[in-house]
Amino acid sequence: METRSRIVVGVDGSDGSRAALEYAMDEAARRGSGVRVVWAIPETGYWAASYGMTPALIDELGKDLEKAGRDMVDAVVADRGDALACVPVDVRAVPGPAAAVLVGQAAEADLLVVGHRGLGGLRSAILGSVGLQCVLHAPTPVTVVPHPHADAHADAGG
Repeated sequence: METRSRIVVGVDGSDGSRAALEYAMDEAARRGSGVRVVWAIPETGYWAASYGMTPALIDELGKDLEKAGRDMVDAVVADRGDALACVPVDVRAVPGPAAAVLVGQAAEADLLVVGHRGLGGLRSAILGSVGLQCVLHAPTPVTVVPHPHADAHADAGG
């Protein structure tokens, strides 16, 4: 039986993705595994030329997103302490639609972690489109982490 030792977590800079990252790192520390932080680079094919995007600028965007992902990891470790400092983490910015990127990255993992809602335009109590696609299509178990302020919204009646 093949053993996998990686948890993949999708991030997009939202509070929900920060909660997902915290969960993934806690779970990795508990399991003794590593974390792959994945930030999907939006599809650029149809609009890139219109806005003057060159392959060099797209590469630069990927580097910026990887740095933002690394900064999120560093902030979680700083906030949560030494228990998470020993978790091996690699950060990747991968071009493509977020759900497809995460499902693809999860192929070699034993868990995929996503936030309940990301930076999408609709805010509601239902699962976001990326999370739903991951739950339906991922080749590995998926954990959907609730928004960190979900209880506060429920207590306030909205």
